[in-house]
Amino acid sequence: MTSSFNVHDAAGYEQLMGRWSQKLAPLFIDFAGLADGEKILDVGCGTGSLTFALAGSAGLAEIAAIDYSPVFVEEATLRNTDPRVKIQQADACALPFVDASFDRAMALLVLHFVPETAKAVAEMRRVVRPDGTVAAVVWDHLGGMPGMRMMVDTVAALSEGGRQLRSRYLFQPMMQPGEMKRTFMDQGLVNVEEAELMIRMNYKNFDYWAPIAAGEGPLGKYVATLDAAERARTDAAVRDAYEDGRPDGPRSFANVAWAVRGIVA
Repeated sequence: MTSSFNVHDAAGYEQLMGRWSQKLAPLFIDFAGLADGEKILDVGCGTGSLTFALAGSAGLAEIAAIDYSPVFVEEATLRNTDPRVKIQQADACALPFVDASFDRAMALLVLHFVPETAKAVAEMRRVVRPDGTVAAVVWDHLGGMPGMRMMVDTVAALSEGGRQLRSRYLFQPMMQPGEMKRTFMDQGLVNVEEAELMIRMNYKNFDYWAPIAAGEGPLGKYVATLDAAERARTDAAVRDAYEDGRPDGPRSFANVAWAVRGIVA
C-alpha cells in the first residue's frame, strides 16, 4: 500500500481538503515554476486541484496526473475537459513512465501520506529530465494548522485513542522543518530550496466538522471507530472548541505548508 489517506467520497474530500488545496495550488505552482512547452507530472492528483490549475497555463504541452485512489482518478477524469491532461491510476513509488519523460514533477499535499516517501521522491527524480524540477508541498500539521490542531487536541483530551490519533496526525512523514529538504538531497536532487506557503481556511459555520464526521480523511477514519456515546461526546466537544462560547458562524484559520523544490543533476 502506497497511500495512508482515507477517502470514501470525492465530494466529502472536497469539503474536507479539496477546496483548500485549490487555494494552495497557485502558490505552489509559482514556487515550483513553469515554462511554455513543458511536460508536467502531477503525482497524487486527488480530485485535480493542481492538475487543473496547471491546465490554466496555456503554454504547457502536456499534463500527466496519477493517483493511487480509484475514487480520485474517476472524479478527476470526469472533471477533465482539457485534451492535454491525461489521468490514470498509478503508484507514486512505481511511476509508469520512462526515465526523463517530464520537465517537472510536482506533488501537492501527497508525500506525507506515502509510507515510502524517499522512494516516491526517487521516482519523481527518475522521470524528470536533467536540469528539470522536482517539487512537493505538505501541510505543517504540528505548528501550521491551528484549525485542525483545535480538533485533534480536543479529541486527545477525551481518550487515549484520541491521543494516539494526535501523535500520528502531527508527526506524519515530511512535516518537520527541513525533513523534506533532506529527503530531496538524499535522493540526489541539487539546489534544493525550502519555503513556507500560507493560505487562510475560511469556514462558514460548523461545516468544519461535517466531512470528518462523515468519515473522510485520517481524522474521519478515527471518528468512524467510535461507539455512539463516544461519538456524541466527541461531536459536542469539538463543536464547543469551534464555537468558543460564541454563536456558530464564520471562523478563519491560517494554514502553513512546507514547500521544497530541487533540480535533477
